[in-house]
Amino acid sequence: MIITRTPFRMSFFGGGTDMKDFFQEYGGAVLSTTFDKYCYVNVRHLPRFFDYSTEVAYSKIERVTALEDIQHPAVRNAMKMLDMHEIRLTYEADLPARSGLGTSSSFAVGMLNAFHALKGKYVDKKRLADEAIYLERELCQEEGGWQDQIAASFGGFNRINFSKDGYDVLPVIISKERKEQLNKSLMMFFTGFTRFSSDVQKANSGMSQEKIRRLQEMRLLVDKAEAILTDKYSDLDDFGRLLDYTWQLKRKTGNAVTNNNIDSIYSAGLKAGALGGKLLGAGGGGFLLFYVPIDKQPNIREAMKDLLYIPFRFENGGTRVIYYAAEDYPPKEV
Repeated sequence: MIITRTPFRMSFFGGGTDMKDFFQEYGGAVLSTTFDKYCYVNVRHLPRFFDYSTEVAYSKIERVTALEDIQHPAVRNAMKMLDMHEIRLTYEADLPARSGLGTSSSFAVGMLNAFHALKGKYVDKKRLADEAIYLERELCQEEGGWQDQIAASFGGFNRINFSKDGYDVLPVIISKERKEQLNKSLMMFFTGFTRFSSDVQKANSGMSQEKIRRLQEMRLLVDKAEAILTDKYSDLDDFGRLLDYTWQLKRKTGNAVTNNNIDSIYSAGLKAGALGGKLLGAGGGGFLLFYVPIDKQPNIREAMKDLLYIPFRFENGGTRVIYYAAEDYPPKEV
């Protein structure tokens, strides 16, 4: 039996510039972190006592005798890709799917990590990220960028640069105290709306000159945000103000990014004292993040009293095997 734990991510700046069609021509960059909410993938060999050969449990339970009959596209394609047979897979998570936190990619990374571990193999973070990108974007043909798979695999607070040659993951080096101050200044609320990220990406597809201009400006904001974080003399509140600026750009990159309900919630947050914020993920629903000075946070809680507040802490781990019991032990590096 193998159990993997994979974190979810929150993206601060540069979202949208991680789309392959964009960054291969213009370059891209994302500033993001993983935090202490996770998905868990449990995989083990299925004994041959049943009238089915594979069982997959997520929001539904599938029991099949042929891989082609598995309805979950990521599971079906991952099992084919890594030649997996006769297994039982169970998925659980701390937060709901389709909420803008890269949950599907965290699942893909955790599942691939578990499959390799079940075969007695250790796979490095770069290979896991690459395989998850290939699984979701090529095999499953899902719309979207590359940042989610990379963040879930590597973990931590990073700047991810994208170019025609691929990507580089650069940890953002800031003091423990400054990182703690940032963490305490961020408040996350669940809007109650969920959506498929690939559907939002599809609705917002197309590269008009105006959209390209906005994405290029959003990419430059990664430089400014990183400079605020790494310069100990900078006012950290400027990070919050910059979040508002990037959200105003983001919301104009497609009709499906926001809606009247989300705009109303966001406006109420600013009125209550938030310096800035953004909807996490591709848009359309999920979690709303605010940057709020400590003394204004009671006002935000009151203004958001009808929404679920989600406390969180940054984490550094990335995907990892947290329980290992297999024939081949320890896992071999490949």
